[in-house]
Amino acid sequence: MSFLLFQISFAGYFLATAAYLVFFFSQKKPVRRIARMIFFGAAILHTLNIIARYVEAGHTPITSQHEAVSFFAWSVAWCYLSFRWRYTVKNFGTFVSTLVFVLMVLSSLASRQIMPLVPALQSWWLPVHASISLVADGFLALACIGSIMYLLQEREIKNKRFGLFYSRLPSLDSLDKLNQHCLSIGFPLLTLGIITGSLWAKQAWGSYWHWDPKETWSLITWFLYAAVVHQRFTVGWRGRRVAVLTIIAFVAVLFTLWGVTFLLKGVHTYAT
Repeated sequence: MSFLLFQISFAGYFLATAAYLVFFFSQKKPVRRIARMIFFGAAILHTLNIIARYVEAGHTPITSQHEAVSFFAWSVAWCYLSFRWRYTVKNFGTFVSTLVFVLMVLSSLASRQIMPLVPALQSWWLPVHASISLVADGFLALACIGSIMYLLQEREIKNKRFGLFYSRLPSLDSLDKLNQHCLSIGFPLLTLGIITGSLWAKQAWGSYWHWDPKETWSLITWFLYAAVVHQRFTVGWRGRRVAVLTIIAFVAVLFTLWGVTFLLKGVHTYAT
């Protein structure tokens, strides 16, 4: 059942992305409305997929590459929907749906086999730490997307070549506020994720910190975002500098999620 729901939600995200792209080029509002409805439906089916996977596995489905990437895609989707409920950012859905679809493609390529939990993961800290961390990454992904959109729009304005993106992207001020909103939620959640991870490490291994590669890169990522937040909210940085720093910091997020797992060995090697 969980695999069927995954496939249907995958197809839904594909259709939503296709519809959003059609709207991006045609700017026909009925197409955007259809895209939103399909995306929302796909997100609901994705939620049911995660619930069904939980029932089948007997634990939070977030411990394999397939599950982690799928959960990350789910986080990005619902973080966007929660954002969209309060704010409207022109064509933001096109970029978000594309990222979600790419993540679902990557998830579909990984093994769907359900593996028994190793002893260290048999803890109630698993859903707490992992879910908080990936929801944080979802909001940070939105901040990164907004920053990419900012740089694209800024380039068109600076070069005075009002082409494909200029009329289809929001104002620089709107994109800067998007970055601020997502960072103000994502960074505290990232901090909470690291704290819960440390508490879990204490319970599992008797020490709050081991300087494991994933722990080390999590700390590096935190410092990068701390720098972004400090420069933005204390020093008053805006615009391009914050956008570039946000993108760099999110690259560190991706490396922490996957690069460390495949390239560096440590106590988190079995995890996501």
